[in-house]
Order: sequence, then structure tokens, then C-alpha cells
Amino acid sequence: MIKPMLKVAVMSSILLAGLSQAADVTLKFGYPANEDNIWHKAALKFKEVAETKSNGRIDVKLYPNEQLGKEMDVINSIQLGTADMTITGESLQNWAPKAALMAVPYAFTSSEQLTKAVNGEVGKEISEQISERTGLKPIAWFERGPRHLTSNRKIQSPSDLDGLKLRVPNVPLFVKTWQALGAKPIPMAFSEVFTALQQHTIDGQENPLSLINSASFYEVQKYVNLTGHVRSWIYVVIGQGKLNSMPADLRDIVLEAGQQMQSYEHGMFAADEAKLRSTLEARGMEFVQPDLAAFKAAAQKAVQEALTPEQLELYKKI
Repeated sequence: MIKPMLKVAVMSSILLAGLSQAADVTLKFGYPANEDNIWHKAALKFKEVAETKSNGRIDVKLYPNEQLGKEMDVINSIQLGTADMTITGESLQNWAPKAALMAVPYAFTSSEQLTKAVNGEVGKEISEQISERTGLKPIAWFERGPRHLTSNRKIQSPSDLDGLKLRVPNVPLFVKTWQALGAKPIPMAFSEVFTALQQHTIDGQENPLSLINSASFYEVQKYVNLTGHVRSWIYVVIGQGKLNSMPADLRDIVLEAGQQMQSYEHGMFAADEAKLRSTLEARGMEFVQPDLAAFKAAAQKAVQEALTPEQLELYKKI
């Protein structure tokens, strides 16, 4: 009798120990970038800080490569409570119109100007509207490298865009601007772009060098046309309901981890941008310098016509 009772007691203590070590909060963090992208490396930093600072009371589960779905799917999942965090930007304008200003063609001309805007009144207005209208709270922001156009023919002026079937994100401002420039913009999920380029369903796409590289677009595109048409930033967001449901000490740890992740990513970004061009050239891509003045003039006219009065007011502040 003693041995079976001892065995039960031992098993019970093991079970209780396991339960005592279980996390109080689990955060499901999904995003489009793959494991080579610095966004994923930044997410790993967030996981490390949050789990270490909380002594395991927070468990962060990472889902790169759209494992939780496409960007809009993950946003909807967070709003429904089936996911918790993601990395998103101007797509939020579908709920919060001011988010469109996070990625406006030729609004920002330098990292310094962008940083000043994000940390100042412009960024405050945008992040507050995101929180109010989407239920998502920004806890960090990352600068994105300038967006450039890739293609299999050289694009040196807007007239070279005539008939070019160009993938763009599902962002109305992007669609209207590229239409004004002469291309045929096609909204498409990022996960579908490589195959569409490979099968010639589309002729080009536009993204920062980091995503051009990590998505292996060099395998299906010849030219990087340095249009630099958008300098932008992106937010790491968490569901406001999820954050509010946490004990105060864990909530503070999540916010601190967000800030440490932001600093970590900013350091990686500067180093990453410096080496990306040489990496892509080594992989066979040719860089083309377009007539930026012509692109800027045509884009700015289209942008101002496309913005709502509310958005235009914020654009003027930028």
C-alpha cells in the first residue's frame, strides 16, 4: 500500500510543479516576414525579454511566414481574440484613415524627418486613431527601407510604366498613385507575389530591399529601379483587450519588451540597409537610377488628389 501511495504522491507533485511553471499569459505573434528578415529577429528579441523579465509567466509564440494567415487575416484574428500581436502599417487605414500617412509616396525624404514625425505630433495622432478604431495598441515602431520598384525591364521615367502589371498592397492610396503614374496596379497578398512573378501574372512589384532579398525576388526579377517612392514605418501592435486583461506587472513587461525590441531592430536596420544593395547585385540584380524629379512630381499630384480632407491636413503637417 505504501509504494502505490508514494507513487501517487510523487506523480502529483510533478504535475503540480508543471502547473506552477505554466505561463500566466500566452501571446500569439504572427507576421509576414520570414526567419531571415530583421523583423523576425526583432520578434525573437521581444520573446526573449518578455519571457525572461516575467520569469516564464509570459509565453510568446512566434508565427513568421504568414503562418497565422495574411496581414488582414491576422488583424481580424486579433480583434476576435484568436491571435494577439502582429506587425502592420498602412493597411490599418481601412479602419483608421490617418494610418495612410505612414506610407505616402514622397512624403518623407530622410530617416531624420521620418523619425521626427513618428515621435512627434504626427505619430501621436496616427497611433491614437489606430488604438481608438481598431482595438490594436502600437507598442513599437520599425523604420522600413525606401520602397523600390523591381521589374524585368528598366524603368527610368513614368512613361516606362505604361502597361506594367504591378503588384501593390491592398492600400487605396498606392493603387491610385500607381494608376496616375501609368502602371496597372494589382492588389495582392505578399505571399502570392513570387509565384505571380514567376508565372508572369504580374510584371513587377515594389518593396524595400530587405523584402526583395528575403523573398528571393532576385530569382524572378532583373532590375531594381531606385524609385525610393515611399519611406515609411510600421507598427508592432497588440490587441488592446489582451493587454488590458493582463496583470499590471506583466503589462509593464510587455511594453518594456516592445521598447527593447524597437531599439534592437533600429540597430539592425541601419546595418542591414548598408549591405543589401551589394547582396542583391551579387545575386544578379541590376540597379537603375530613374528620373526621381519626374516620379515625385507625378506622384505628389496624385497623392493630394487621393487624400481625404482629414488625411490631407496631416500630410501638410508632415
